[in-house]
Amino acid sequence: MRAVSDQKLNKIEGIKAEKDPFDIAKEIARFASEGWEAIPDDDKERLKWRGVFFRKQTPGHFMMRLRSSNGLMNSEQFRVIARISDEFGPGHVDITTRQQIQLRGVAIDRVEDIWRSLEDVGLHSRQTGMDNVRGVMGCPAAGLTPKELFDASAVVRQFDEIIVGNREFTNLPRKFNVTITGCCENCTHGEAQDISLTPAFKEMGGEKIKGFNVAVGGKMGSGGYTVATPLDVFVLPEEAAELCANITRVFRDNGSRGNRKKNRLAFLIQEWGAEKFRTELENRTGSPLVTAGEDARDKKAKNPHVGIFRQKEAGLNYAGLVVPVGRITSRQLSEAARLADDYGSGDIRLTPSQNIIIAGIPDARVGDFTQEPLLKELRYDPPEVIRGMVSCTGIDYCHFATIETKEHAIELGKQLENQVGQTLPVTIHWSGCPNACGNHAAADIGLLGKKARRGKEVVDAVDVFLKGKTGPDSKVPQRLLENVPCDELPELLSRVVPYITRK
Repeated sequence: MRAVSDQKLNKIEGIKAEKDPFDIAKEIARFASEGWEAIPDDDKERLKWRGVFFRKQTPGHFMMRLRSSNGLMNSEQFRVIARISDEFGPGHVDITTRQQIQLRGVAIDRVEDIWRSLEDVGLHSRQTGMDNVRGVMGCPAAGLTPKELFDASAVVRQFDEIIVGNREFTNLPRKFNVTITGCCENCTHGEAQDISLTPAFKEMGGEKIKGFNVAVGGKMGSGGYTVATPLDVFVLPEEAAELCANITRVFRDNGSRGNRKKNRLAFLIQEWGAEKFRTELENRTGSPLVTAGEDARDKKAKNPHVGIFRQKEAGLNYAGLVVPVGRITSRQLSEAARLADDYGSGDIRLTPSQNIIIAGIPDARVGDFTQEPLLKELRYDPPEVIRGMVSCTGIDYCHFATIETKEHAIELGKQLENQVGQTLPVTIHWSGCPNACGNHAAADIGLLGKKARRGKEVVDAVDVFLKGKTGPDSKVPQRLLENVPCDELPELLSRVVPYITRK
């Protein structure tokens, strides 16, 4: 690993050096016997390696984050998650902007029972927190949409198979975000990822070959949105997972282990430059890397996959349903599972916009499907201000957040629907703190939570950002206003939305 004699290692590095966090699963039975109050603070940090997160707001009740490759799930898994949430939690779960599900209200003495139930249906919570490769993102309509260059979900699975359970990758300097997509409609925020593989063509041997262009060092938090740096590398799908593993190894061995606010891959790229990083990657790979190909993405497209869409297969459709700010009840999970089986293939996907997709609906069944009562709650045809609304967890369950976000977002959506009606597509993203889990910097309107004074009172407020963007023409947003009280947002944004959406 990188020489660290001149670095002051951060606290988390000490925790890892003292005891391998990946082994914490062996102590769950003891924690259950002794009670959550007896869990040392260092072990609370180690539990995150296994996807179990202590939450100050809910003493004695943990969050558990599930890993789903590319957001691909099925009806059986949804039913099990619904049962777990009803039996052990508050009766709802959250879909994240990384296509994962977060269980709420988990008591430490039920963790092993939940793990067993999840494993029975092919789910787990390993390596969903701290210094790991987090859930690997991909187009939620992979293999379904005709708007993809190719189905890249197999590459996501291959990379996940390399990473998960492999201690070679459980001691990174910091969290590591990856997206691998063959979709041409910019649905995964690739430029905000530590590794971004996006669809491209390359002339090779007289043929136009399909593969990926590679960019590295994107991020949302740790000082703000940094657009990923192109590496001038093209990689074939069959070689892509191992290339991602080698990029991860370069970061593991050379990234800073000092100040945790400055040890994402973006800072190593800033220190080295793309050329040096590429050279180091080439040395690690052991063979010359191919230069970048032609970007296959549609510069104008930005598809959240909400609505009814034709699949590649003749006569079949997929339905993208809006889950308001990603919070879905156990009843809704069970109903979605029923609809997936009754009308479709049982295939359900999670999207980066915190929504769900039900796949494989025959043409002849679409009409009946759209009349199902659940689709009045999880709409396929919402107003644009609802379709593009995204929110992080907020202060209800996250101690990093400074304000409540989900309720504010829902109320804002309702009021904007009444005030501005139908508009052109617009995205409104909420983050409760600078960690930016709501991807506020990648939205038409980004809202960053904070507390602010209004007269003598302290109120929930936001800074307002405009026109952030990922994709081929990525842009860091401009901060328009600061310290706007949340209850004043509907009036303000009713004037901003028409400006943002005008042609």
